[in-house]
Amino acid sequence: MKTTLAVMVLACFLASQVRGEDPGRPNVVLIIADDQGWRDYGFMGHPHVRTPRIDKLAGESLTYRQGHVPSSLCSPSLASILTGRYPHEHRVTSNDPPAPVTKEGREALVANFERVPGLPRLLASQGYSSFQAGKWWGGHYSRGGFTDGMSHGDPVRGGRHGDEGLAIGRETMRPVTDFMDKAVGAGRPFLMWYAPMLPHSPHNPPDRLLAKYRDVAPSLQVAKYWACVEWFDETVGQLLDHLDELKARDNTLVIFLADNGWLQDRNADRYAPRSKQSPYEGGLRTPILVRWPNKVRPAFSDIPVSSIDIAPTVLKACGVEPPASLPGLDLTDEGAVQGRGAIYGEVFTHNAVDVNDPVSSLRFRWTIAEGRWKLCVPEPGNEPNAKVELFDLSTDPDEEKDLSANLPDRVRDLTRMIDDWWPARRHP
Repeated sequence: MKTTLAVMVLACFLASQVRGEDPGRPNVVLIIADDQGWRDYGFMGHPHVRTPRIDKLAGESLTYRQGHVPSSLCSPSLASILTGRYPHEHRVTSNDPPAPVTKEGREALVANFERVPGLPRLLASQGYSSFQAGKWWGGHYSRGGFTDGMSHGDPVRGGRHGDEGLAIGRETMRPVTDFMDKAVGAGRPFLMWYAPMLPHSPHNPPDRLLAKYRDVAPSLQVAKYWACVEWFDETVGQLLDHLDELKARDNTLVIFLADNGWLQDRNADRYAPRSKQSPYEGGLRTPILVRWPNKVRPAFSDIPVSSIDIAPTVLKACGVEPPASLPGLDLTDEGAVQGRGAIYGEVFTHNAVDVNDPVSSLRFRWTIAEGRWKLCVPEPGNEPNAKVELFDLSTDPDEEKDLSANLPDRVRDLTRMIDDWWPARRHP
């Protein structure tokens, strides 16, 4: 009898390995929207945009409705998600090197990113394979530590921000599903970077989706953007359905967010002001979802958190002690999240001024303290006409009323907090 029981236990264990369900080493799937506004989801209350699959994911997750990215531009934001560090720390402050852009300038940016350990390298020590698909500014996928991927950093293929990887979601899901099939079949835990160029411009959705929004959107440009949001939502569903088909759902940590916000211009295929590249909520805010069945209790939270928190959250879940120098928190640690007094961030020029001196490209630093008070501090060198602004997000989430003149003491205190976080002094 004891022999039979032992055989049964061993058989169950081996079966779980084949299904990728080693409880000590969860799979990790990072789903990253590209240029999506924080309100543009059904679960965030949008009256028209349809995101049924992301809405379902939100209901199954620890959902932070006031998530933020530190910088409202694709490349620095993505680098911060993967490394758990602020742009001034990993030094990918901008999308592009100084103009005119050269091969040498691009290489300098990628080299800065390569020197900072990110999730793929840190998880490799635990036997993880990893796959890069979608938006990617870091040259060949292997330079980010990924074992497999789609982007090659090849200028001939359009290597600036993803080359062949940009086909994911828009043209195919096959590379992602094939990788998951292989990893689960081998019983090896995996990290998936799913960052399709959706709903990012060009806003060229399928006609079947555009037809849903033509009559309810204020303009054709807005309708196209909304349809691209739903297009992205469909791909998220395809990815999550495949996890279910592999019976890998219960042992997979899924984290969802957008790389930066977006407010659609009504009359052009571009973003509106106070959106991408700005220090305002329209560019920085994104919901952050954390789903790990039977490990993380689904709930909605309005505590401000940061994408800086994603790397330590993933490492803790995977049994890897985060480097002590990481500034973020484990999003599943309720006490730590509630006890943090403020989050911080910074916005830089689109093209770096000096890739080795973050202050040279700095435009704004910002903080949100006590869950409501937001201070934006401009850097005079790059924003000579901007002024310090203070907002109460609890009553003014669209930042329409600057309170800085009425609350000088609060401005002083928050400015001191920002300086304590990063004084932004030039290197000697």
